[in-house]
Amino acid sequence: MTLSRFSPTTERDALCAFLDGQRAALTRKVAGISDADARRTPTVSTLSLLGILKHCALWERRWFQIIAAGEVFPGEWPANGEQDTDLEDFRVDERDTVEQWLATYEERTAASRKVVEAMNLDAPCGWPQAADRNLRWVLLHMIEETARHAGHADIIRETLDGSSGV
Repeated sequence: MTLSRFSPTTERDALCAFLDGQRAALTRKVAGISDADARRTPTVSTLSLLGILKHCALWERRWFQIIAAGEVFPGEWPANGEQDTDLEDFRVDERDTVEQWLATYEERTAASRKVVEAMNLDAPCGWPQAADRNLRWVLLHMIEETARHAGHADIIRETLDGSSGV
């Protein structure tokens, strides 16, 4: 997506296009790198490309399907009772692969798009603890978070192999 060619016709189109642009930037940073390199933490941070992708895939479901749409997935947050999932979300090991998490991320973003298509932007979130927020807020939050993590991924990828740019 380039801004010169980006011409939204509605607010929903604009929000979705900006989020999809950030999602694509993130996946481009992870695509084409080995599993071993994707697990590396080459900066002073504990972040890895694979950890960022895993975190983003997990929160795609959490923000859109659970928080916005009010769905429940037994054994997953928040049904499993875990309070602080962020640190664990970023952890990866030999069982985590680029192929696995790219596929999961694509599956989860597709499900997120279906939630967005089915809901009004002003619809309150279905998860009771977020009922004071609406789908518009979730989309804006996810643009912010995905862009932040795509930026992290850009720095890590450049550190690993010199690849830079969106």
